[in-house]
Amino acid sequence: MEKMNNAFEKMKMLVGMEVEDEHQQPAIEEDGNSFSFMDDFNRQCTLTPKQRFYGFAICLVSGLTCTLLSILVFFHPIKFGITFTFGNLLALGSTAFLIGPKRQVSMMLDPVRIYATAIYLASMIIALFCAFYVRNKLLTLLAIMLEFGALIWYSLSYIPFARSMVSKIMVSCFDTEF
Repeated sequence: MEKMNNAFEKMKMLVGMEVEDEHQQPAIEEDGNSFSFMDDFNRQCTLTPKQRFYGFAICLVSGLTCTLLSILVFFHPIKFGITFTFGNLLALGSTAFLIGPKRQVSMMLDPVRIYATAIYLASMIIALFCAFYVRNKLLTLLAIMLEFGALIWYSLSYIPFARSMVSKIMVSCFDTEF
């Protein structure tokens, strides 16, 4: 029965529901407040499952729309970089509606995907830098390609064994003799 309860608690965590952990006590801070800013933020922003889904869908569709519309303004590097990166940020933020912002940040900083997250966020900054300051179409395109690759690698970090499978496929493709 305990295994069933543990499995049910894990499923709750995966879909972003509150899980009561009796073994973990919140740390009391200096001012007597036992909750961090993110805990307080999560409690104040309670959404129904329907509202979470609507927020997720709106952010995801808006993000994908911005990303696709950025192709139309490619010859204007500033507009392209901003539109593409803003679309990626909206799509990334859409999952915070499903699982909550605290869980989103903790999952992004998980040791399994910390490097993928850092590279993805850094590639967004590089893309904006190339669009705003360098104003070079080729460098902006390369930065966006880096951002897109980082997005793929970051997304694969959420699928068990996906990154190792893609790595093996890439090695086997480039390891063939001509």
